[in-house]
Amino acid sequence: MTPEKLALTTNSRARKPRSEGAPDNALAAQLLAQLGPKKVLHHLSERLNYRYDAIQFGVTPLAVVLPESTADVVAAVKAAKAASVPIVGRGAASGLSGGVTPLQESLVVSFTRMTGLQIFPERREAVAQPGVVTLKVTEAAKPHGLMYPPDPASFRTSTIGGNLGENAGGPMCFKYGVTGDYVKALEFVDADGDVHRLTRDCYDLAGLLIGSEGTLGLMTEATLRLIAPPRFTRTLMCHFAEVGQAAEAVSSAIAAGAVPSKLEFMDRACTNAVEDYLHLGLPRDAEAVLLVDTDGDDAAIVDAELELVALACGAAGGTVRRAATPAEADALWQARRSISPSLGRIRPQRMNEDIVVPRSALPDVVREIRALGDASPFHLVQFGHIGDGNLHPNIMFDPRTEDEAAVHDLAHQIALVAIRHGGVLSGEHGIGTMKREFMKDAVDPVTLEALWDVKKALDPAGRLNPGKILPEMMMVDR
Repeated sequence: MTPEKLALTTNSRARKPRSEGAPDNALAAQLLAQLGPKKVLHHLSERLNYRYDAIQFGVTPLAVVLPESTADVVAAVKAAKAASVPIVGRGAASGLSGGVTPLQESLVVSFTRMTGLQIFPERREAVAQPGVVTLKVTEAAKPHGLMYPPDPASFRTSTIGGNLGENAGGPMCFKYGVTGDYVKALEFVDADGDVHRLTRDCYDLAGLLIGSEGTLGLMTEATLRLIAPPRFTRTLMCHFAEVGQAAEAVSSAIAAGAVPSKLEFMDRACTNAVEDYLHLGLPRDAEAVLLVDTDGDDAAIVDAELELVALACGAAGGTVRRAATPAEADALWQARRSISPSLGRIRPQRMNEDIVVPRSALPDVVREIRALGDASPFHLVQFGHIGDGNLHPNIMFDPRTEDEAAVHDLAHQIALVAIRHGGVLSGEHGIGTMKREFMKDAVDPVTLEALWDVKKALDPAGRLNPGKILPEMMMVDR
């Protein structure tokens, strides 16, 4: 986080929102008249805090609406439409691709007050508004003997709306799937302010909205599938002398039939950043570390599956350490969930890649990325949900002293590695602005035009989160 962003965030916590006085622009005046001063932020000092996500700054919005209901969202969208002003939906702003940063003067709709949550145990469902923090769903389901598996590393701060917009995953994604796998129904407001309620059938428009980063509609409610939690969990850590060995172990374990509930990767730079921060006793000299959970309802099967992973790790040259107690297992997973704050101690800014590649390509990919990092002037770390082929190479830099153009060039080279090995640009962080231009390398022109056709069908005027995902391009001859 840059000093500028830190100052803005600190000030926003110390100061209650001001809504007295004349609004700064006509849109704000209209919204104040319709929604009242408690739901509209219009002073510059308030609006400044809504121009960034976790890594990127944008343009200060004209106004910010804090809706408390779908009706409030409808009113905001219709006012913005009448004023021909773009609309940017926003949750906790913990995203890592520039997805909620306004690129022009816009209306920001911040869903932090839409926190309604109901659990229906007889249907194994939760109905959540977009501002519900992800962890709250599992906490609310737990007394009913249920759980909500999607668990992004930011689950203590990220919201259901943001998870829907990015189709977020998390450490449990390999076995249990990602956000979209648990959505049974959606409610959203379109670019005209009309409300739609969708189920997962026919053309599955809900599936199209999930992962669209707010470019097709503003999601206002989701019906989520819940499941029974496993009775038993086992945990191990394995460390390796060479980064590619960890990837080889992953491929071997899965080929042998193991389906771990969590299978996470950290390279040496990442492990040392966490160890500097938390002092958990992680192996500093290891070039790579795997963290693994197996789980299920039969303890013998869970133990056998962990043994499959341990054997694969040993055959790849790894040193295995099993967690002897739940507390030891919790400490290991604390290391994984503490990566982001740990990396923030290295440099004030980072570009977080989010590539996904076939598991068979993982050894080559992690080695090629390591080579790119070694040849660059930047501090590059790798971690991610390696069981799902999802890697997060992070380029650490200081924008005050280091060339951001060179950072983007390195990010582009990493993206090209993924594409060359049959991978894609994003598994859960989205395209946003950071990888928008890389789409020209990843998607052929005819398909890009088809994606633009979808965008134009649902948002003809292009007012929903403009400038995200799809690059501008020449139209293709049919």
